[in-house]
Amino acid sequence: MKKIGMVSLGCPKNTVDSEIVLGNLTDKGYSVTSDEGDADVIIVNTCGFIDSAKEESIDAILEMAEYKKKGNCQKLIVMGCLSQRYKDELLKEIPEIDYLVGAGDFKSVEEVIESENPPNPPLLKGGRGGFWVREPVFDFNENTPRILTTPRYTAYVKIAEGCSNRCSFCIIPKIRGPFKSRNVDSIIREAEILSDKGVKELNLISQDTTMFSADTGLKSGLSELLKRLIKIDGVRWIRLLYCYPTFLNDDLIEIMKNEEKICKYLDLPLQHSHDDILKAMMRQEREGEIRGLIYRIRDAIPDIAIRTAFIVGFPGETDRHFEHLSSFVKEMKFEHLGVFTYSPEEGTRAFELPNQISEDKKNERRDAIMEIQKRVSLEKNKRFIGTTQDVIVEETTGSDEFLISGRMQTQAPEIDGVVYIEKSEVKAGEIISVKITKAMEYDLVGEAKNQ
Repeated sequence: MKKIGMVSLGCPKNTVDSEIVLGNLTDKGYSVTSDEGDADVIIVNTCGFIDSAKEESIDAILEMAEYKKKGNCQKLIVMGCLSQRYKDELLKEIPEIDYLVGAGDFKSVEEVIESENPPNPPLLKGGRGGFWVREPVFDFNENTPRILTTPRYTAYVKIAEGCSNRCSFCIIPKIRGPFKSRNVDSIIREAEILSDKGVKELNLISQDTTMFSADTGLKSGLSELLKRLIKIDGVRWIRLLYCYPTFLNDDLIEIMKNEEKICKYLDLPLQHSHDDILKAMMRQEREGEIRGLIYRIRDAIPDIAIRTAFIVGFPGETDRHFEHLSSFVKEMKFEHLGVFTYSPEEGTRAFELPNQISEDKKNERRDAIMEIQKRVSLEKNKRFIGTTQDVIVEETTGSDEFLISGRMQTQAPEIDGVVYIEKSEVKAGEIISVKITKAMEYDLVGEAKNQ
């Protein structure tokens, strides 16, 4: 029985792809190992979104390639966005790669493992390896085997594939194809299966979650999906990630306001605040619309946590544009915020734009925004002191003072802060009441109540 090792990089959407690959392979009789040195086949699921992600992927491939010399690895398979985008270059530069498989092409992974000469499509040779990269294929449903790599109480649910937005900085539509919603019944059945396995928290993901079902002609498809998901026994929290503002309507705000199971949390990537830059980015919204939307959301749901992301150093971003963004961040006081430095990506419209910004200036602007956000985040966190919050218990930290950490509804897994809980006899996956006693810049400290 061959042993499979998996390295999964990038976003939660990639995580789901990796989980499906592992599920398919174990269903075929393979075993999974966390020890790459013991693996007969190593799969690296890559990210190719921006320069830093590409560098991380290349480093991981080279690291795994060493196990062909010092471990048991007989085949090194590279899949995902980087394979989809740079198949020729990868095989030329890293001949240790045996096979390249495109984004989401789960079945091809199985076939290149099982056969030296996969029958269809034809294997194309390059260097000592071969690539089997075709148009993005995302062929899965609720019956597709899947092994969760997240803790047993939380899972990502991918509700759509691809992207039909045309942001000038983004290569994703060319890598992953146009936006395509999954069948609603399939999503519901998958959620029921996850609930039966003990999953309490569902994190809904796609490239543009609020666009769900718009490609099929439904204007309120996400709201209708949520109305069905909240009826599933066992599911306690439902979280919305990657919610572009374009399709975020009053129906969605209303259901988030009224339904306890839907986390008071919204991941709303805005990218910038100044109309000049938003236009150059080919974003659909302008500052006035963005402000109006944020005000509507907070008026309806005062305790909501909004996470957003901005890009600094976009071509043509002047000091005036950046000061506008800085003022916007100070004024809007987002609960969670991330900043990316602009990455010039071949094949995007922005790649050809004049007035590119130096890396030093980009980094300086990123650091300046994050300094502002530190103060905002601390101010926001102080409001929780003395309150009691529901917290999903996550893990033992190994610290002498705080042995347990968890998350509130307003904290998404992996990207936001945590709540450190003073020693208590609770188990990972439980949702408990915690009295918040201390606030830090991004994290909180609390005491479990009456456990």
